[in-house]
Amino acid sequence: MVRARPGPHPKAICYPLGILLRDVLKVGQSMEEVKRMLNDGKVSVDGVVRRSIGWPVGLMDIVELIPLSQAFRLVPKDRNILVPVPLSKQTEKNQKLLRVTLRKKIKGEKTQYGFHDGKTLIANEQYSVGDSCLFDLSNKEVKSHMKLEKGSIVLVTKGENAGSIGKIEEIRDGLFSLPKRTVISFGDRSVELPVQMVMLVGVEEPIIQVS
Repeated sequence: MVRARPGPHPKAICYPLGILLRDVLKVGQSMEEVKRMLNDGKVSVDGVVRRSIGWPVGLMDIVELIPLSQAFRLVPKDRNILVPVPLSKQTEKNQKLLRVTLRKKIKGEKTQYGFHDGKTLIANEQYSVGDSCLFDLSNKEVKSHMKLEKGSIVLVTKGENAGSIGKIEEIRDGLFSLPKRTVISFGDRSVELPVQMVMLVGVEEPIIQVS
């Protein structure tokens, strides 16, 4: 059995790369075939060639089949928490949205940020937990920043609404045992969800392809 190795994504919400390639993308009929493909350097994740069948791939990761020049972004869709969506533009494969999950002060009056996929960044810019950054995978730098606020466009990443895209109507502070929550409108209905279950993807519309 192929298991996800320790890495940038929790085991409960990721695919081992080998399983994604064989069972989801169906680019290999057997795990041995997939292993040969990986050993030959034919697959990259976020622009880096990966050779382990157990490498964990998760939310917003870009998986590219190099010989085919075909790339996929892993996003929630139709209540499934991870679905590889084929990217329609080549420029998309270098763009990744990162959710800010950690913020702490370090020496030199700088701030260190942690993101949902394990990446870290030391910067002078001010981000808040829950915000999103558009990251350029080729240059390894933040291109833009979006603040989680009323009117923002978010993607639900977990639960029965996973894959739904809506607009924030209200942000409610956490109280005692209740986490910080968002009220999100999906057309004719509204749902209240913890901020940990949504990801900011745009201001008026998604800034990257998520479907």
